[in-house]
Amino acid sequence: MLWLFDSIEAIRDFMSLGGPVLRAIAVTIFLMWVLIIERIMFFRSSMNTMSRMIHDDWESRQERTSWAAHQIRELMISRFSEATNKGINLIQTLVALCPLLGLLGTVTGMISVFQVMAVSGSGNVRAMAAGVSQATVPTMAGMVGALSGVLLITLLSRRATREVGFLEDSLTMDH
Repeated sequence: MLWLFDSIEAIRDFMSLGGPVLRAIAVTIFLMWVLIIERIMFFRSSMNTMSRMIHDDWESRQERTSWAAHQIRELMISRFSEATNKGINLIQTLVALCPLLGLLGTVTGMISVFQVMAVSGSGNVRAMAAGVSQATVPTMAGMVGALSGVLLITLLSRRATREVGFLEDSLTMDH
C-alpha cells in the first residue's frame, strides 16, 4: 500500500514540475488511451458479432443480383465501416495534439525563464531552472504521448480497413 502513496506523490511532483500545460497533456493522453482501449475491445468482441450478423442477413436474402440488392449490400458494408472506424479520427487528432501541447508547454516555460531573467538577471540559475523544467517536461510528455498513440492508431486503422475489406469480399453478389 505504501507503493501506491509513493506513486501518487511521484505523479503529483511530476505534474507540478511541468506546469499547467502538463495537465492538459495528461487529460489528452488519458482520453486518447480510453478511446484506444474502447476500439481494441470493439475489435475483440462486438465487431465479429456484427460482421457475422451482416453476413448471415446477406446470405439469407433470396435475391442478390438486382440494383436494390446491390444498394442494400453497400448499405450493410457502409454501416460496418462506420462502426469499425468510429473514434479513429478523434484518436488521430488527439495523437497530433500531444506534441502541439508539448510545444505550448515549451513556450510557456521559456516565458517563465525570460521573466526570471528580466527580474533578477541571468545570475539566478536556481530561479531559471524551474522555468527550464516547465519548458522541457511538457515537451517530453507530449512526445511520449504521441509516440504511444501513433503505433496503436496505425494498427487500429489497418485492422478496420482490413475487416471492412474482408466483409466486402465475403458478401457474394450472385445467387
